[in-house]
Amino acid sequence: MPIFQRTAIILPGLALTSAVALLAYAGERVEIGIFGGRWIESLVLAIALGIVVCTVSPLKPSLRPGIDFSAKILLEIAIVLLGASISLSAIDQAGVWLIAGIAIVVVMSIAATYAIGRLLGLPSKLATLIACGNSICGNSAIVAVAPVIEAGSEETAAALAFTAVLGIVAVFLLPLLYFHVGMSVGQYGVLAGLTVYAVPQVLAATAPVGLLAVQTGTVVKLIRVLMLGPVIFLLGIITKTETAATDSHPSHRRSLVPWFICGFLGLMALRSFGLIPDTLVAPMALVSNILTVIAMAALGLSVNIRSVAHAGGRVIAAATLSLMALGLISYALIAVLQIH
Repeated sequence: MPIFQRTAIILPGLALTSAVALLAYAGERVEIGIFGGRWIESLVLAIALGIVVCTVSPLKPSLRPGIDFSAKILLEIAIVLLGASISLSAIDQAGVWLIAGIAIVVVMSIAATYAIGRLLGLPSKLATLIACGNSICGNSAIVAVAPVIEAGSEETAAALAFTAVLGIVAVFLLPLLYFHVGMSVGQYGVLAGLTVYAVPQVLAATAPVGLLAVQTGTVVKLIRVLMLGPVIFLLGIITKTETAATDSHPSHRRSLVPWFICGFLGLMALRSFGLIPDTLVAPMALVSNILTVIAMAALGLSVNIRSVAHAGGRVIAAATLSLMALGLISYALIAVLQIH
């Protein structure tokens, strides 16, 4: 198909997803204006608005190519650009035992959460999304893992919606834990860095305790984020291997590692070796964020709200139990390493 014809087919749906994304950004600005901060990110708002649009008015078939393009191609490009925001330099600020401990916590949390989700009757892919979101970095991990394991729109939306709510709850509860349990500032910083989903949320959870908690929590959180690369790499190999094993048509088999995972890891390596100028990091992160929000709008426009609501109770239970398990595992690490 000629590129101009292909573009003409994609444009209507792309325009719709972009409009929904703009409304999400506007909603976030309203939040900041009223509350002085953002409690629901534009990413989650884009999904919610997309679901509302899709539910209120059935979408024309002509919009589907552009929506699918936004949900797949734009998301994959956003994941690649995300790699430029992650540098291995954070490792220099932590001891080897703490780094190893963080890696063990992430692996144990993923395994425990996946088991919890399956025991509660969640589909394997949804359980995997919740496990990676809770164990690594919330929305970013879910968004990055979803195309790797070929998760459906409804599964991704459910994981994003409920873990986002739980992340906000954690920000409120953690400072209360510090003031009532008698943890040291350093211990609290490590606990916050290991359990809170996003870096801005780590800052919000540690700021009431002091600068040392903020610094400690941020470093631990950044090291935890670095686990995203190895995890999606391994999931990509596992998923493609399983697909190849069950696919009776060799011509249908794709490479074991999707292109965007290679791109993500490549940019992360370039950033770590200082080959990406610091002046480019912020613009690349901004473009990645914009493309992700557009992709999430497309995701919402592809979701049957009844299916998400049907899985709601089990997803909330799985995410809540997962956060509790992560907290216990993290507290055990603090005790084993004798962090003061």
